[in-house]
Amino acid sequence: MVKFSKIKQHIYSKIASGEWPENHPVSSENALASQFGVSRMTARRALQELADEGLVIRSKGSGTYVAPLKSQTSFMAIRNIADEIRARNHDYEAHVHTLKQVPAGLQVAEQLGLEPGAPVFYSVIAHSENGLPVQVEERYVNPKVAADYLRQDFTYITPHEYLSAVAPLTEASHQIEAVTPSAQVCEWLELTKPEPCLRIIRRTWSDAGVVTYAVLTHPGSRFVLGGHLTFKP
Repeated sequence: MVKFSKIKQHIYSKIASGEWPENHPVSSENALASQFGVSRMTARRALQELADEGLVIRSKGSGTYVAPLKSQTSFMAIRNIADEIRARNHDYEAHVHTLKQVPAGLQVAEQLGLEPGAPVFYSVIAHSENGLPVQVEERYVNPKVAADYLRQDFTYITPHEYLSAVAPLTEASHQIEAVTPSAQVCEWLELTKPEPCLRIIRRTWSDAGVVTYAVLTHPGSRFVLGGHLTFKP
C-alpha cells in the first residue's frame, strides 16, 4: 500500500471507531510525516484527500479537525450492516439468493483487474431489518484474495466480516446514484412495485490487490444516506 494511503487508513480507523469524534483535532502534517516516515508533502496529500471526501476540515492557522457528522460523506465509511442493525436493537437477518462461481464479464474483469472469462465468486444477499429487506448486496469477489469465499455461511457471518478477516481493507472507491430497480431487484427487496432506490457501487482493495466489486441497492423508502434506516408505518 502506498504511504499516503496508510495515513488515510489510519485516520479512517480513528474516526470509524469513535476514538476521534467530530471536531477532534487530527495529527498535523509534521506529526504524520514523522509517525509514518514520509515527507510532509505525502502527509499533506493524505489530509487533503480526506478533506475532499468530507471527513475532515482543514483550517489554515488552526489545523485539521474531524468534520461534524452532518457534514461527513458518511457513505464512504465501510460498515458491517449486521452491526448497524443490531446496534439499533433491531433484528438482523440475511437471505442468500446466490453463491457461486461465474466467469467474469468485461466490466467485472476490469473492476477486479482480471482477464475476461476468469473465474470469480458471485453472491447475492438480501439484508433485512425487523423482517424487511433494506439492502441487496450483489458482490463479485477475486478468488485469488479470498479463496474460501464460497465455503462461508453468510446467514451467520456477513461478507464484510469474512473479507475483513482474510483481506483487511486498505482502500475503497465509491459511486452513488439513484436508480429504478429491475424486476429482479424488486423481488429481492420484496417491493410490490418499483420505487426509487439508492445504489452504491463499491470497489475495495487489500495489500494483495482488488478484493471485491459490489453493488449495494437500498429502497428509498427504507434508507437514508448516512446509515439510518426508517420504515413506513
